[in-house]
Amino acid sequence: MPRQPSFDLVNQEWIEVRWAGSDPARPPNVALRDLLVHAHEIEAITVTPAPVLSATYRLLYALTARVSGLDEIPRGEDEDDWEDKREELLRGKLDPGAIDAYFDEFSDRFDLFDPEFPFLQDPRLADPAVCPKRAGVNKLALGRPAGNNSVWFGHHWDGSPTPLSAPEAFGALLTWLYYGPSGRCGTRVHGDVSAADVSAGPLRSSLSYHPEGDTLLQTLLAGLTPPPPRLSKKDDPCPWELPELPDPMAPPRTPEPYPGPCSRWTGGWQHALLLVPDATGQQVTDAYITWGRRTKQPPTGDAYVIHQLSKQGNVYARPAESGRALWRDLDGLLQLDTTGSARPRRPDVLERLDELGAFKIRALGFEQDGKTKDIQFVSATTPPLLFRINEYDPRKARRIGDLRAAGVQYGNRLEYATKRAWAAVTDGKVGPCAWSEHAAAAYWPAAEEIFWKRMRQEDYEDAWRDFLTAATTAFDEVTRGRIRDIRTARAIEHARLELYGGRRKLKRSA
Repeated sequence: MPRQPSFDLVNQEWIEVRWAGSDPARPPNVALRDLLVHAHEIEAITVTPAPVLSATYRLLYALTARVSGLDEIPRGEDEDDWEDKREELLRGKLDPGAIDAYFDEFSDRFDLFDPEFPFLQDPRLADPAVCPKRAGVNKLALGRPAGNNSVWFGHHWDGSPTPLSAPEAFGALLTWLYYGPSGRCGTRVHGDVSAADVSAGPLRSSLSYHPEGDTLLQTLLAGLTPPPPRLSKKDDPCPWELPELPDPMAPPRTPEPYPGPCSRWTGGWQHALLLVPDATGQQVTDAYITWGRRTKQPPTGDAYVIHQLSKQGNVYARPAESGRALWRDLDGLLQLDTTGSARPRRPDVLERLDELGAFKIRALGFEQDGKTKDIQFVSATTPPLLFRINEYDPRKARRIGDLRAAGVQYGNRLEYATKRAWAAVTDGKVGPCAWSEHAAAAYWPAAEEIFWKRMRQEDYEDAWRDFLTAATTAFDEVTRGRIRDIRTARAIEHARLELYGGRRKLKRSA
């Protein structure tokens, strides 16, 4: 009888890490069990791309909460006791015995290719009566063309697909679950229902913010959020802890009993996938991709995104934009006073972080539209920040807010000035154009350098002058050499006035 393919995430070395101290004798990849046991000796995990790292963090938060006992607040204790326990763990390490006990309890649930409970997958899709058609490994892989799409970044075609390694396939699986598109998908039959459409993943197009410390243990503990009082971990299960496969026709879960952090970290998925391995279990040659729930799940209250208000008054997560530098998000991260209507709210994970020490913030996301279009990965890191600066030093917080506002203001003025110059020169309408894109590429990196330099030196006096200089330099770089006659010269110089606020409109006398 042929051997069943297997890839056990607990014991096989698949996670790329960077050890503290850069010891060359240490292995570059570790298994899940060793990752938690040696978390205090590991500086960071180096999983890429950004959405895979974001998803991996959420899985590791759930596992860390389970093995540390921080997944619930015992009766008679409160959040302060939970914080004290977390701070004590921060100075030590995770208990290897607790780690072993947890993985022994769920020893058959972390295999990617287990026939009954493959990790984070639905084995029912292998039945032709349930899912009659496979999606193909090119559909599973990030960045590969599939179906009739054009080849851009790699020569892959469905007639001769290149297998993915098991770790790569697992990363693609996580990206589909958290950031998957809406719309058309593989047909799935369940009972009397046959459908081939799906809602978007819970993190699609969003940008999440994760505190990072000097070691992986600090990073994972800082990323935990306290569970609600009186919540039992039995009422807050992870998918691999459920006794049975979930019902895809089940109605959406209401906020109660869905408040637990573990359910938030590992819930809200809309897609269902099943990886098809080769005989060795080291590669994935195909996959099923379809809907996992017929109804859109309610928001999980993700603790790692900046929530803000739309013009219609709806709460939504601040989207990922590859062209927006991370310092422009400090209004939400530091809860700075803003004059806009968005009223950004700081991610919940940062609320009590200052009590643990100084942490930098890693922003991870995927610039996408709301349906099917994928644009670019987003990853950036801040220096260590004081997240409750409004309480400790409100004057300094206000000056940081003014510094950020000045940088954004001159960036917006530059965008409009270049659009207006382009429209005047080409006799077109003011709108997106090549000049505004080139100006943005020149201005925003310079503005970011100005911002962090001034912030490190605590120099907030007349910062607008530096931003104006950077905007003027970018404007000149874009428009230099474009003057052909007096008309274009006049148009460009009139547009330049927008950098200074535009021409004043004279009031008509009564």
